Amino acid sequence: MADITEHIKKVNAKLQLLLAKHSKLLHENEQQKKLIEILQQTDAQQKVKLEALRQEQLILKASVDKMDEAEKKELEQKINSYLKNIDKCISLLSYKSNV
Repeated sequence: MADITEHIKKVNAKLQLLLAKHSKLLHENEQQKKLIEILQQTDAQQKVKLEALRQEQLILKASVDKMDEAEKKELEQKINSYLKNIDKCISLLSYKSNV
């Protein structure tokens, strides 16, 4: 009977250790999720900055008139895309004002 009691105490002690490790791992997992979220936000911000810098570079090249044909076409496509977006915004605004 004493052996069974001793065995139950050992199993209980091991179970307590496992529960403590599990709790620690859950906490660590939450911290890692938060870190991943922060890094994803930073990555998204960096991508936006990079795109803005690329656009600025195109504009600077256009102003200096040192663009090759591919760069000119890329700039023209971006300008046309912006104009289409502006036209869509204007049409949406005029539609909402008429409603």
